[in-house]
Amino acid sequence: MELFHVLNRGVEKRDLFTNTSNYARFVHDMYEFNDSSPALNAGRAFDTNMIDLRNQSLGREQIVDIHGWCLMKNHYHLLLSECTDGGITKFLRKLNVGYANYFNDKYKRSGALFQGRTKKILIGSDAHFLHILHYIHLNPLDYVKGAQGWRAGHISNSAAARKQLEEYRWSSYADYCGRKNFPSIVTTDFMRESLGNIEKQTLAYLNEIDVTDIHSFLLE
Repeated sequence: MELFHVLNRGVEKRDLFTNTSNYARFVHDMYEFNDSSPALNAGRAFDTNMIDLRNQSLGREQIVDIHGWCLMKNHYHLLLSECTDGGITKFLRKLNVGYANYFNDKYKRSGALFQGRTKKILIGSDAHFLHILHYIHLNPLDYVKGAQGWRAGHISNSAAARKQLEEYRWSSYADYCGRKNFPSIVTTDFMRESLGNIEKQTLAYLNEIDVTDIHSFLLE
């Protein structure tokens, strides 16, 4: 199995997500478009407080496994593997086009929403593999005063950092920690089997961040 770290951001670094309904829509799209069949009901209304979509899963054929994800204001991170040949390309095309159509229609705008082609890089080393899920989950620390230097290992407010990780809804971290958030979006078995207790590992990781060996692989 090949794992890919995938990232795209808003054109000119504009915000992709301006409110809760935007974030929820993208989560909805990650589920809806992860299917070999066309998403015929992608435009339907949905509950922004949805937690679990497993009751809709009958007859679905996933084209990717999403092993990790995080939505930030102006970009997203995904950790993907393919379930079918060409699954990642197909999924990203459906996801980006579908969300852009929703966003442009909602805000009466036109033109490109994303900044060019989606970046993706193969997780090709043990160091990169051991680091990448934690890296994706720690991105919300960018919004915490005293934790914004986390990439360099500089966290002066560890309590605020931990609180942010526990409360930030728009990532796969909560589901990895056993707090049901969007369990139908993420596939946790592989990373749990490989890394062990994700919550414990992530919190320990906060104290020993060193991205030097894989800095060239980070998609920022």
